[in-house]
Amino acid sequence: GVRIEPQISQLQGGLDVLVATPGRLLDLYNQQAIHFEQLEILVLDEADMMLDLGFIDDILRIQTLLPTKRQTLMFSATFSKEIKSLAKGMLHAPCLIEVAIASTAVDAIKQKLHPVDKERKSELLIHLIKKNNWRQVLVFCRTKHGADILVSQLEQTSITADSIHANRTQRARTLALDGFKNGNIAILVATDIASRGIDVDQLPCVVNFDLPYVPQDYVHRIGRTGRASSSGLAISFFSEDESKQLQAIERVVGHKLEREIIYGFAPSEK
Repeated sequence: GVRIEPQISQLQGGLDVLVATPGRLLDLYNQQAIHFEQLEILVLDEADMMLDLGFIDDILRIQTLLPTKRQTLMFSATFSKEIKSLAKGMLHAPCLIEVAIASTAVDAIKQKLHPVDKERKSELLIHLIKKNNWRQVLVFCRTKHGADILVSQLEQTSITADSIHANRTQRARTLALDGFKNGNIAILVATDIASRGIDVDQLPCVVNFDLPYVPQDYVHRIGRTGRASSSGLAISFFSEDESKQLQAIERVVGHKLEREIIYGFAPSEK
């Protein structure tokens, strides 16, 4: 997402470690700004997210350019069939290391579920922000378009907000995250793909505006709060059309989420 010329200039002096996105790495190779003859270790970080983003062709292309003799490390929060297939094709007699159960929610995080009609989720979020005087909340939406719409709705009620997702430029994402960390932006609205790198010290609250389709993503989302032994609050909005997602999440976390209906926002009765 940034200009390639300064990167080419930096590469000319050589380096020990290079962190790159697959597409930009291929761009640099095609411009003969980088060579792989001396490469010793390849690390694929967030492998599951790279597959979700459609980077598989770029990854396989990069593999053909690298020395056959090397060490390859693959890190993935989930271990789906696709990840297993990728590992089988790229790794030789790999050793599987699991440092934690991916579905384990942090005990320090208080989890609440607010049932609400789908069309009133924005209204409920605004109500909670103003009632609780929230100053720093990370909100997760399912889609990029939905994230931008929510930001507009929040700003119309004088709540400072910004979004972070794959359609925004690197500069825009950096400014949004910096503003959130320094307190200039109260509400940061993010999608799952953009959220993995968000790390804010002592983030007090996370809100799941939409429940994720992948239940493990719920664990990753709420894990943004309650870090470094601090307590945290994770609130999830739940509408009737999200029953399957909720059931899958509760199976993963091993218990039913605490239901709490907010006065004035009870779901419509049929």
